[in-house]
Amino acid sequence: MNSIIQSLSENIQVIYRKSIDADQIISHLQHDGKGKFSAIFAEEAGFTTSSRLFKPYVEELAKEVLALETNTQEAIKLQLPAMVKKIELMLTTLEQFQKTARK
Repeated sequence: MNSIIQSLSENIQVIYRKSIDADQIISHLQHDGKGKFSAIFAEEAGFTTSSRLFKPYVEELAKEVLALETNTQEAIKLQLPAMVKKIELMLTTLEQFQKTARK
């Protein structure tokens, strides 16, 4: 299980680095009167966070990964599918956002 947690942590680090750039772009767009939305992800995406920026979502994921270290293997197995789904959603969304922002 340690290797799985390590892999999740590495993914969070990648997401964090990408989110910094994305959040800067969002801030510039909003400053220019663009990017008028209330949250990046809809409620059904699985996040408890609701934000116009990526960083709060990254923080939520990081806390969840840290919490795995103190859980039993059974609890980890139950939490992994939802966590992996959120990580995949974050990576996909960040990738799409960066492609769109470059245009």
